[in-house]
This record gives sequence, C-alpha cells and structure tokens, in this order.
Amino acid sequence: MTATYRQPGVVLTDRRFTVPLDHDDPAGETIELYAREVVAAERAHQNLPWLVYLQGGPGFGANRFVGKPAWLGRALKEYRVLLLDQRGTGHSTPANRQTLPLRGTPAAQADYLARFRADSIVRDCEAIRPAVTGGAPWTVLGQSFGGFCTVTYLSLAPEGLTTALITGGLPSLDAHADDVYRAAYPRIERKVAAHYARYPQDIERARQIAEHLLQHDVVLPNGYRLTVEAFQSLGILLGGGEGSHRLHFLLEDAFVRTTEGMALSDAFQEEVQALLSYASHPLYALVHEAIYGQDARPTAWAAERVRAEFPQFDAAKALAGDGPLLFTGESVHPWMFENDPALRPLRETAALLATRTDWTPLYDPARLAANEVPVAAAVYHDDMYVDTAHSLATARAVRGLRTWVTDEFEHDGVRAGGPRVLDRLLALARDEV
Repeated sequence: MTATYRQPGVVLTDRRFTVPLDHDDPAGETIELYAREVVAAERAHQNLPWLVYLQGGPGFGANRFVGKPAWLGRALKEYRVLLLDQRGTGHSTPANRQTLPLRGTPAAQADYLARFRADSIVRDCEAIRPAVTGGAPWTVLGQSFGGFCTVTYLSLAPEGLTTALITGGLPSLDAHADDVYRAAYPRIERKVAAHYARYPQDIERARQIAEHLLQHDVVLPNGYRLTVEAFQSLGILLGGGEGSHRLHFLLEDAFVRTTEGMALSDAFQEEVQALLSYASHPLYALVHEAIYGQDARPTAWAAERVRAEFPQFDAAKALAGDGPLLFTGESVHPWMFENDPALRPLRETAALLATRTDWTPLYDPARLAANEVPVAAAVYHDDMYVDTAHSLATARAVRGLRTWVTDEFEHDGVRAGGPRVLDRLLALARDEV
C-alpha cells in the first residue's frame, strides 16, 4: 500500500517494487525494493523530471532526510527525487545476521550476496524506472559508492539517463582490490599526519589508549571486542570534513579513574561502539571488497594483506618505539567478523566471498569512451576514501565527462556543501560554465 505524508516543505510517498534477485533469471526468485519519493510541497501536482539518488556505501540505505537539508533542497527546485534503498539495505529486503540465515548455508548466503553489487543495483533502477517515470529517462546523482554505480549505469544502460552527477565516486575502471588499498594506505597516513599536526596532544593520547588495549581485554557494552586494530580503524572519521575534530574530542575523554585504576570511560566506550558496529550496515563489511572484483582473481582480504606492506601501521612496533600510532580507515578486515557481534555469525559467508573467482566486469571502457550522456563529477583533491589519481584517470576515459576538482570539501562534500556542489555539477553537465 502506498503511503503519502508531509514534512516541512515537502510531500513524501513510500514506493515499493518487486524485482528479480537475478536479472538474468527474470522468472526466478524476487526481492522487494523500497524508495521514498520526495517533492517540494508547492510543486507536488506538477509534472517534473526525476532524479534518482544512489547512496554511498556499499550497504547504507538512502538518507532519511527531514525537510530539505543538504543537496535535497536544491534538487527539489526542479526535480522529483527518488531516494532509493539499494538492495539489501534499509527497507529493501535487508541482508544481515538475522535475515541471511534464511538463505541456508554460508555458501548459499555468499551466492546470494554476489548479486548485490553495482551491476544488480543498476538493473534494479532500470526495472523500476518505467513505473516511476512512465519510461522517461532520469537524472542520477551518485555519492561515493553511488558514483561507482553511476559509472556502471553509463556502462550498462546509458539510455536510461538524461544526466549523470557524481560526487566523490569516480572508481578506477580496472584496478584490483590490491591496487585500491595499495593507493589507500599512503593517503590515510597523510590524513593521520595532518590530524596530529592539528592536535599534537592526540599523539600521546592515542598511544595511551593503544597500550591500555594491549594490556586489557576490553569488551564494549554491545559485545564488541575492542582490540588495538579496532581502535586504529576509528581513523575512518578522518575522511569527513569534521572527522579530525570528532576524533580529537573522542580521544580527549577516553579515561576515567576508578577504584581499580584508570579505565576507559563509559562515555568513550558508548561512542566507540556506535562508530565501530556494523549492526546498521553489515553489507558494507560483507561486500566492500567485492565491489572491486572484476575478473577471476579473488579479493582475498586485500586490505589485510596489503596492510602488511606498510609496517608503519603496526601498533606494536609503533608503541615499542617513540613514533605515533597510525589510524586506519575505509577498509574491511577478517578480524572484524570476530570482534563485532553483528558480523560474527557471518564470518564464514564473508570468507567465502573473499575466495570467489567468478566476478564479472562492472564497467565497459568502450561504451564509456563513446558516452553521450552529460556527466559531471566532483573530485575531492585528497579524498581519503577514493583515490584522486584513479578518479581522474577514469574521468579522462569517459567521453564528455567534466570534473570539478576541489579541496574545499572532504569526501562528504555533498552533505557539507550540498546546494553549492549540486549547483556546480548541474552547471557543468549543462555546459553553463
């Protein structure tokens, strides 16, 4: 049943669709997709073009906006917006530790999740587009992983698009997961160095927390085992515009004096578990490396293997000397499936996904080289999550793609500077600047 309701300045409609699990088997098993239609209240009865938003991730449902924040207010000046929960996220047949056992064995779960990559997401969009637009093409706005999906869209079904807008999400067309992380660790190290330059007092604070974790078995209130490696992964904050400040405030109140000596405070533990738990987005951990699989090579826990090439990230070695502890981020490791109770039941499934060798290409270089869809992309100059050099190489490979390279924003620029970012991309796509 379709539900329509109001928030300040907008009219919302819940939309549900049924699509094949495997688009190559349209008569086979189906799954449900959920999307929220948003239109400005004063334009609710007008015939407007559509913009479909593809969220970053993988594994996150679309933003739950209230009113017209971030980029949405700008989009609603001329579009009806469809906020799509990509398959497996939000209300779209969610995939998590509670639902995946319904598939059966870990092998069956891995086979199921292999159909949750960008190619399936794009084919979902094409399956529902006729019901949404009446068959007319639409504009796509892809943030981060949503941008990866947008490049796949341009490869598989460009006829479904009038315009493609990408923010912080131009992927390499041919990099293996190893290449992605080999480029990532030096970027992360630069972000950590910049954080310590801003907050030099955090060098000693981070070392003290790491030493405490090496000496104590710390289990957070939700059952998450806080190891040194898990603590280091809080560096994922450093990829956001306010992330360095958030990390600083987290570190400054880590300890409290108790009858048994110094301990990690309840407040620190509460915030850390919220940052580290994958309970709300387990697909991020499960298929994160699979989004880079395009050939017969397994991803094989690429981030974990490649990390060994960068010994400066070894906490024990850092603490044995006088160097700073380096944080990590934007990477998934096998120990996460032991530490996190939301992932623990899925560790065999994750291990099987890491060994798969039947990945198919997600991008079509020949079709992209002949692209005719107007495309504009915001590339953040030192994006921690997506390698700038990879993004610019792809920009050159897509015919007609125009870039806006900026250091004004971090990876979350579409949130922090949403209206301005969207304005700039629309102007670029329309050849107005």
